[in-house]
Amino acid sequence: MILSELLKSKRETKNLLLREVASMIDTDTALISKIEKGDRKPTREQIDKLAIALDIEHSKLLKLWLSEKVYEDVKGEDLAIEAVKLTLKRLKTEQE
Repeated sequence: MILSELLKSKRETKNLLLREVASMIDTDTALISKIEKGDRKPTREQIDKLAIALDIEHSKLLKLWLSEKVYEDVKGEDLAIEAVKLTLKRLKTEQE
């Protein structure tokens, strides 16, 4: 599932209006609409607030957000998969 779909699905499951979610995270309704449509990406701070507002496990939401950031940066590149593999290797090495 992609981030925008998860956010919209959770909002609808909780029977919340766009403006209610916007109010809960201190932003405007138009931004929430754009996020749900995939036209805008939320900030890290907004992800933290959305996790609370929509009762989504923070780590799950953060992983989706980070994944989409990486995807947006490398999509369309011929060497994207190899670059992501190198990044994964580097991250694993740094965590040891």
